[in-house]
Amino acid sequence: MSKRVFLIVLDSFGIGEMPDAADFGDAGSNTLRAASRGAGFSMPNMGELGLFHIEGADPGPTLVDFTGCVARLAERSRGKDTTTGHWEIAGLISEQAMPTFPEGFPKELLDRLSAETGRGILCNRPYSGTDVIRDFGEEHEKTGALIVYTSADSVLQIAAHEDVVPVEQLYEYCRIARKICQGPWGVGRIIARPFIGIPGNYTRTPRRHDFSLNPPKPTMLDIISGAGKDVLAVGKIYDIFAGSGITDHVYTSGNAEGIDRTLEYMDRDFDGICFTNLVDFDMLYGHRNDVDGYAAALTYFDGRLTEILAKLRPDDILMITADHGCDPSTPSTDHSREYIPLVMAGACLKQGINLGTRIGFSDIGKTILDYLDVPGSIAGESFLKDIRRSGEEPDAE
Repeated sequence: MSKRVFLIVLDSFGIGEMPDAADFGDAGSNTLRAASRGAGFSMPNMGELGLFHIEGADPGPTLVDFTGCVARLAERSRGKDTTTGHWEIAGLISEQAMPTFPEGFPKELLDRLSAETGRGILCNRPYSGTDVIRDFGEEHEKTGALIVYTSADSVLQIAAHEDVVPVEQLYEYCRIARKICQGPWGVGRIIARPFIGIPGNYTRTPRRHDFSLNPPKPTMLDIISGAGKDVLAVGKIYDIFAGSGITDHVYTSGNAEGIDRTLEYMDRDFDGICFTNLVDFDMLYGHRNDVDGYAAALTYFDGRLTEILAKLRPDDILMITADHGCDPSTPSTDHSREYIPLVMAGACLKQGINLGTRIGFSDIGKTILDYLDVPGSIAGESFLKDIRRSGEEPDAE
């Protein structure tokens, strides 16, 4: 009998500072608490599944009884970025933080990038993505030089106007940067940031594309697909894992399309996992310190959760989690070092189970392998026995 797991990452939906948050400059961060203060915030469906029973997830009154299984997860890896968080979910712990460049990138790196692309370089320092095109967009249009910038995360971003650098050409420049950025320069992601418009009114387009490092070890995805099962990726999951272990994928323009594509995969017969990233929480609202926008995005997701729950088959498991925080209410516009929630539902699961705080996002990956009956050596401990209905135990009569 085929089994399906739907793993949905609400990108940046942290639920409170980790004990070492101050080491990352994130003391006091709590993305859920901040968003819950936004206009119109409402998550009754996630609340019914148990979100607000998770330790630290306390923006308001909770239902006495809840129908799902929940946990709070602490990150073992040294980081707070998208790649590190997703890799850990899939069973790969990053013992060392990926390199960051708070003073800008080395001249040697930029000289190589300029030589291989044939274009000059602008900016080269940490910058807000919307501010950088405002401040350097006109010079870029006049000179054709690439806008290269970073953030507090392990990223090298290249912004270019679509009329100056066609999108496919920008992607090729990012592939060149990816080959250059290895070893001590091995940032987690090279990100293409195309934009359009005129001076004073530039807008980033949805044709962003991420070019990640290859995972250094097999992940849950490699193990599942290696066992002959399906690994379906929605959104930027394919990019985060550099395609490794993925059998089918679709890119999306934002949360609405990400949910639509996930619902389409739910209509498909497959045996394995559908792994979805919903990016708008992070990209549009967390990084832009837009509390009301974040609240609206969470409310929208909660409203559509009923569609997802309605399509679950008897042997399906739904897991909703995050990869890091990005508190929209702090002065910082960067990711924050936070615990993440895990909210689960499915007819084969018990109701009203709170697993407390667990150490390692990787417990998700290990539990998924356990449920799919796929042996594999990854980090993490399975909690399947704690959430599975007794009649569903493998050895039950």
